[in-house]
Amino acid sequence: MKALVAVKRVVDYNVRVRIKPDQTGVVLDNVKMSLNPFDEIALEEAMRLKEAGVVTEVIAVSIGKTETQESLRQSLAFGADRAILIETQESFRSLQVAKVLKHIALEEKADVVFLGKQAIDDDNNQTAQMLAGLLDWPQACFASKVVYKEGTWEVTREVDGGLETLALQTPCVISTDLRLNTPRFITLPNIMKAKQKPLKVIPVQELNLDLKSQQNITQVTAPKPKPPGIKLDSVEALVEKLKTELKS
Repeated sequence: MKALVAVKRVVDYNVRVRIKPDQTGVVLDNVKMSLNPFDEIALEEAMRLKEAGVVTEVIAVSIGKTETQESLRQSLAFGADRAILIETQESFRSLQVAKVLKHIALEEKADVVFLGKQAIDDDNNQTAQMLAGLLDWPQACFASKVVYKEGTWEVTREVDGGLETLALQTPCVISTDLRLNTPRFITLPNIMKAKQKPLKVIPVQELNLDLKSQQNITQVTAPKPKPPGIKLDSVEALVEKLKTELKS
């Protein structure tokens, strides 16, 4: 069984994001970048399935500039067998990413595609659903537990009413949530081994896909600062404040 894991290079979650002066996006120059945390969880789950003998090969795939190879090398250090970079200078939206992933999934004859439920830079939470729709494959989003047995994927996910378990046939698309697992630490020997693993770079033009964007970003602005909080001396003062000043 072949598992394809989509990963994205994003601004590290510890970095304070700054808006460009012209409000066309966020500042990326000289900013620490890392793997999207949700994608790390997806990669970890694929590796655990490989160690359990369910998956035979794990392929990491990403879309981006040449620098994205760093994130793919990190994925290889996690344990992925090989990596594919779809190289482009453009910043793709969710539908464009889904179209590219569909092409790679079919080209690689993947049995299952793992993705993080969302990327922490745009928080769209769309790519997995769009990919499943384009492929016409069953999907399970926000997975908190994944079990494979007797040819069926049993995916548990959290919903408003509790837990929901879905049964999926192969091939399928699964997006991962935070509670699914805790990603492993990358060891130095694995970092050295990753340098020898294959990383294929494919210019996006070679895919011959219609990747014209249906959306344009007109402006990026920082959220308005929240007003400072206030301290009250007693519960009675709080109740009075709610009655008089905070009526909705």
